[in-house]
Amino acid sequence: MLQNIAVREILCKSALNKTGVPGYQYCINPYVGCAHACVYCYASFMCRFTNHLEKWGRFLDVKVNFPEVLAKQLGRRNRPEGAVLVGSVTDAYQPAEAVYEITRSSLRILADYQLLEVHTLTKSSLVLRDLPLLRQMRGCEVGFTITTLDRNVARVLEPGASPPHLRLAAARELIRAGIKVWVFIAPLLPGVSDREESLTGLLRTIHECGIREVLLDTLNPYPAVVQRLKNTYLRYFPEALPELETYLRSPEMYRDKIEARLCNISELVGCQPYFV
Repeated sequence: MLQNIAVREILCKSALNKTGVPGYQYCINPYVGCAHACVYCYASFMCRFTNHLEKWGRFLDVKVNFPEVLAKQLGRRNRPEGAVLVGSVTDAYQPAEAVYEITRSSLRILADYQLLEVHTLTKSSLVLRDLPLLRQMRGCEVGFTITTLDRNVARVLEPGASPPHLRLAAARELIRAGIKVWVFIAPLLPGVSDREESLTGLLRTIHECGIREVLLDTLNPYPAVVQRLKNTYLRYFPEALPELETYLRSPEMYRDKIEARLCNISELVGCQPYFV
């Protein structure tokens, strides 16, 4: 489960932090790094703030005192209110969570607090483990990032994450239990996950699952991300590399093209996604 991952147990000084993510006032990130090792992950900028020599996806810091620090912060005189995003620069339900249960312990604390709306964004079906806790939350929502339904493509792009069909199965279970679920299709990868047939199949499946809120985003072209992606395209999707390079030259033109494509697909499948 954590093979080839350099795991380090650390202590943190803060658990609940303010965030600039639209729609949220706070975020919590129980881990530093992420074993999902997504090739396109923007959060790899965190490498600059760690002492790890390993590449992104090959190291993980576990904040073992995280629940205790969170409880202290919530007990202060100025009690925080608003919406909190669980996992803004890491996945709170990556494989290590099955062992350490840092997220689960934190949710127990938040369930008793009730002044914060708790929203989670994940690529893991492990979130189902905490369904009893999620049902106790105020305004609880769970978002699943899903870039493709193609398992072979997903294994290349998101090697440590739950396969997409398991994420969708988890989404169905959460919806049946009364939890609001949304999907984040991000990033759209030129020539790989953005083709009309791929997006049509994905949006139709999402709609059939009962999910009505779908958000999308294009690739954030951070230099390190672009280089990883180019290497991945060269190895696995060489025929699509020209489309990636076209996008990098003119992101605005690409977005216009995709919006027109999505308009046609939305009318066909009855699912209207929105760009963030």
